[in-house]
Amino acid sequence: MSIPGYVDYKRREFCKDVKCPVQLELETKKEGSKEYEKIRNTCKNACKYTTYQFHHWLTDKGYLIVRPEK
Repeated sequence: MSIPGYVDYKRREFCKDVKCPVQLELETKKEGSKEYEKIRNTCKNACKYTTYQFHHWLTDKGYLIVRPEK
């Protein structure tokens, strides 16, 4: 759900901006191929970056982390 007047984070925006070597390799493969899925598995299970780095990147880029009230 988007907030009017704001943009949502796009998939792998962080990875592309920091020029993650895994992301760069992933971009050379066809999405859905065996090679692509093997490389993507690295992202899912052994990311080269920490949540701390990702969080600070988000705030440095002006992203807001929000959730609806209960």
